[in-house]
Amino acid sequence: MTVLVAGDVSPGLLGFIVVALIGVALYILIKSMNKQMSKIQVPRATDIDDKKAE
Repeated sequence: MTVLVAGDVSPGLLGFIVVALIGVALYILIKSMNKQMSKIQVPRATDIDDKKAE
């Protein structure tokens, strides 16, 4: 068991909860970003060349 000396600070349960919530929010944001990125239509080089030829 660790004994804290007067003046030592520990993040405790509140610190853990804050970090856990930030981690969950980050996971949700990355998941949403991947969903949005998959919707982007990137033209291929052959499509660009075909339009220039017309």
